[in-house]
Amino acid sequence: MKLLFAFITAIVFFFQSNMEALRNSYAKANLSNANTEAFINLADDQSGNDAVTNGYKAAADIMRAKIAKKDRKAMVKTGATALESIIKSNPNNIELRLIRLSVQENIPKIVGYRGSIKDDKAFLINNYSKQNGALKSYVKKFAMQSKSFTEAEKATLK
Repeated sequence: MKLLFAFITAIVFFFQSNMEALRNSYAKANLSNANTEAFINLADDQSGNDAVTNGYKAAADIMRAKIAKKDRKAMVKTGATALESIIKSNPNNIELRLIRLSVQENIPKIVGYRGSIKDDKAFLINNYSKQNGALKSYVKKFAMQSKSFTEAEKATLK
């Protein structure tokens, strides 16, 4: 029984640390091309097949266009289609909404992938209080640097 508990605990901590690394890398990805590449590589190395991990992988596909020389439009389309599909299957997942909001905020307007910013922002604000501490911290950190949130909206995230 103790061995089973230790095994389950180890798996949970391993997944948790991978998710934290992925979140931290994603938060820094837009700061430089090197950070973008590091995030893409980390996302590619993830073996998880859960919705959030797949959401980060879709974001990595979109970000590939930032550093690619060819087929940039196809990369964005592939990643955006995947992200939309994941969110459609998991519409109440706050982290997926955060990923989409951050992608849409940072993608050039000419691309045209910006249709969910208001909905995702409202979703984050309305569901913030229901999240665990780590996710609250992640959402708040994102919102504080986001261009979409007003000062009053940022103040509601405690």
